[in-house]
Amino acid sequence: MELQLDGRGVLVTGAASGIGRACAFAFAAEGARVALLDRDARGLASAEAELRASGAAAVAIQVDVTDEASVSSAVTAASTALGTVDAVIACAGISGPFGSPVDEIALADWNAVLAVNVTGPFLIVKHALPHLRSAEAPSIVLLASDSSFVAAPGMVPYNASKGAVLQLMRALSVDLAADDVRVNAVCPSIVDTPMARADLGVQPGGFADAEFRVQSPAEVARHVLYLASPVSRPVNGHALVSDFGYLARSSFPA
Repeated sequence: MELQLDGRGVLVTGAASGIGRACAFAFAAEGARVALLDRDARGLASAEAELRASGAAAVAIQVDVTDEASVSSAVTAASTALGTVDAVIACAGISGPFGSPVDEIALADWNAVLAVNVTGPFLIVKHALPHLRSAEAPSIVLLASDSSFVAAPGMVPYNASKGAVLQLMRALSVDLAADDVRVNAVCPSIVDTPMARADLGVQPGGFADAEFRVQSPAEVARHVLYLASPVSRPVNGHALVSDFGYLARSSFPA
C-alpha cells in the first residue's frame, strides 16, 4: 500500500526508545521528515545519528512533555526544521509504580504518570495545532493501550492514565473535526520495549520464553503509519486495539 507519507513532516514524542523510536524509523523509511522529541538526550542523539546515516531527514529535539514552555519551544523548533508539521505521534509515556497496592502509591508518583501520559499529549497537540491546521491531511495518533479498556493488578496510575488517553483522543477527534484534523489511537497489549522489560523483570534476551504473546515496537509502528497516513482519511476517533484478540474473548467457561 502506498501510504503517501513521502515528504510529510512528522513529530514523534518518546522517540529515543521503544515504540516512539520504532515509529520515527518507520516514518523515515516511508520518506517522511521526522522530528524526534524526548527528554533522553543520549537516546535521541543515537536515533538521530542512525537515521541521518541512512539518508533520512531527521532532527532531534530534547523536551520535557510535562512542561508547557519546553513543549512550546520544541514544537516551534520542529516546525522550523521540518517546514511543515503534518502529523503528530504522541508516544512518550511511563508506567509509574508497578505492582504497588493503591494505598502505597505516593501522590508524587501518581502525578508523574498522569503528567507524562495525559498532560504530555495534551500539550503536544495544543502547541502543534496551529501548524496542523495549515497542513494538508493533518493527523494525530496517540499511543494508548489495552489498559485503556482492561486493568492489570498493581498498575492503578498507568491504567487510569491510559483510560484518560483514550477519552482524550475521542474528545480531540470531535473538537478538531471542523479543522479536518483527524485524531486516532493505537492500543497495544504488551510490547517488547525497555520499559516493559524493566516492569516485568525480563532479562536482556527478551520475551522469548514468555507464557503470553508479545508484539514488537515495529508492529505497533505499522498501525501508527496507517492511521497517520492520508490513505486512512475516513478513520477518525478510532481506537485500533492490537492485542491478539484478547478483548474479544468471552469469560464464559466453555
